Amino acid sequence: MTSLKEICRGLPLHPLPENRGRRKGVPHAPVRTPNLAAQEKKLALRNALRYFPPDIQKILALEFAEELRLYGHIYMYRFFPDIEMRAYPIEEYPCKTKSAAAIMLMIMNNLDPSVAQFPQELVTYGGNGQVFSNWAQFWLVMHYLSEMTEEQTLVMYSGHPLGLFPSHQYAPRLIITNGMVVPNYSTRDEYEKMFALGVTMYGQMTAGSYCYIGPQGIVHGTVLTVLNAGRRYLKVEDLSGKVFVTSGLGGMSGAQAKAAVIAGCVGIIAEVDETALLKRYKQGWLMEISNNLDHCIARLRDARKNKIALSLGYHGNVVDLWERLVYELDTTGDLLVDLGSDQTSCHNPFSGGYYPVQLSFEEAKQLLSTSPGKFRTLVQESLRRQVAAINRLADKGMFFWDYGNAFLLEAQRAGADVEKRGANKTEFRYPSYVQHIMGDIFSLGFGPFRWVCTSGDPQDLATTDSIAMSVLEDSIRTGVSASVKQQYHDNIRWIREAGRHSLVVGSQARILYSDQRGRVSIAVAINRAISEGKIKAPVVLSRDHHDVSGTDSPYRETSNIYDGSAFCADMAVQNVVGDAFRGATWVALHNGGGVGWGEVINGGFGLVLDGSTKAEERAKMMLSWDVSNGVARRCWSGNDYAYETICQAMKENVTLKVTLPHKVADESILEQALQR
Repeated sequence: MTSLKEICRGLPLHPLPENRGRRKGVPHAPVRTPNLAAQEKKLALRNALRYFPPDIQKILALEFAEELRLYGHIYMYRFFPDIEMRAYPIEEYPCKTKSAAAIMLMIMNNLDPSVAQFPQELVTYGGNGQVFSNWAQFWLVMHYLSEMTEEQTLVMYSGHPLGLFPSHQYAPRLIITNGMVVPNYSTRDEYEKMFALGVTMYGQMTAGSYCYIGPQGIVHGTVLTVLNAGRRYLKVEDLSGKVFVTSGLGGMSGAQAKAAVIAGCVGIIAEVDETALLKRYKQGWLMEISNNLDHCIARLRDARKNKIALSLGYHGNVVDLWERLVYELDTTGDLLVDLGSDQTSCHNPFSGGYYPVQLSFEEAKQLLSTSPGKFRTLVQESLRRQVAAINRLADKGMFFWDYGNAFLLEAQRAGADVEKRGANKTEFRYPSYVQHIMGDIFSLGFGPFRWVCTSGDPQDLATTDSIAMSVLEDSIRTGVSASVKQQYHDNIRWIREAGRHSLVVGSQARILYSDQRGRVSIAVAINRAISEGKIKAPVVLSRDHHDVSGTDSPYRETSNIYDGSAFCADMAVQNVVGDAFRGATWVALHNGGGVGWGEVINGGFGLVLDGSTKAEERAKMMLSWDVSNGVARRCWSGNDYAYETICQAMKENVTLKVTLPHKVADESILEQALQR
């Protein structure tokens, strides 16, 4: 078994480790079909061999060529490390700086088999969200981090460590970019080729920035989404007896089952991959599983009647589930579903993110590798069937929303009936959850704030939970607006429930949707607790890129921006640049994430709190910008909540001066002016 010290020595070359290939008994990424020409295959091999000296290139060239032929990418399985991959306590990492050790901890957590979707292919979640492109990059990065000082910055180009560069103690220790492709070439087909060549990669949001914290990362947002969907669509605060139907139990979507129970409703979640289903069941995130639709319907009826909170995983295709619900409606007159959505990886529908209903899971995987064109045709037919069933139920009163996974976008491209007549191109028959549910929360400055206790001690996490709850309660006592107060009460409910719901998978981490005031106050309080010894080791702050300021995505995060700038990416880029010089320990900027390659630009950060006064100063400065940047942009686009929020922020900080929009008081002057 390899040790952490050995991991940090660099690539193991003399002797070479045994090539065990793909390991059995673990889930693997779908086979990729990049359709490389002969010269491009040579280039892919040449690029991979750049990591190795000439004396071993002949051996490696043969096996790398085989990987490229069999799997469509060179993962370098020989160099899959023989170590228990997990987040070790920070003191165990052989580094010169705590910042580097914290980054190593976060990387290994992303690749922990209990966290990662396809650990051997370095995929954390979303079907193709890579930490690195190959295992040589992992070894080199760990080596660089072990050598790094506070006078250096590690630069990452789409998984490739360009190297350590001279820097200074106030600069980020790590700068990451993933998928930064010239716009005209940012297509899915070009991506498949470039990924096969090893020159770019899809980092999703928090996979390629090393900030994923397991499915808990989306549980809180899903709880808030379901609660607010009940408030908006069903006009209820209590979701007892209400039924939520959706699909997906993978890295991100796996949170839906747990969220349904916390919200108090009946959650029925379809999943075609039995491995993913059983993983969530064994982790306690699913209460029951079944591959029988008759049984699922019977359990649904019973839980609905008796108002029992339930999470039931259906092992099968979600299209069959939706069509069975239509059958129940037609034959009994019962509408058995109140709320509906979808969280398949529809940003990647033709490479394993969505499986067609016409075939079994194994048959579909086989067809994907042998006939990708036929697979695509069946996927689009399946999408049309799914939408037809959803439309029937929605016409009778079920409320459906797009969960930001590009489901409606891909359904539209498949020819499904999702058009919203007279709307702009970011709107469909059903709203994005950002447009109707979470968009106003973002405009208030709330988003998925996170922290990781690097000691690995659950007691430290419990201490941070207590700190966060105290901060929220103090904020309510000192006075907040009614809309903000509702969010704070939801957050207090969440933090009280979090500890008893076994949400930790991997690192000792917590997510808490918070606004600027809450984030800064919690960070300062945690940093002081570290200084006072109440928390044993540094704490890493981060967030999902899916936040008020981190992401420009016209079909998700910025789908409720209606001034024509929804397709502009200034906010995400400025966010990362601003975080970098305001004190972030590391920053990351990605093409893709959530809704797919070429559809979004997103940025994230990591900030290490070590109990020092410098860490407190950095947290105050960086976290304030990280929120205000997005709120100011949303204000300028015409959002009333954002206008109120940024005005309040300017009152609290006189050095903040934001350009405020003037509304057109009389809309008729526009028509009059244009008629001349």
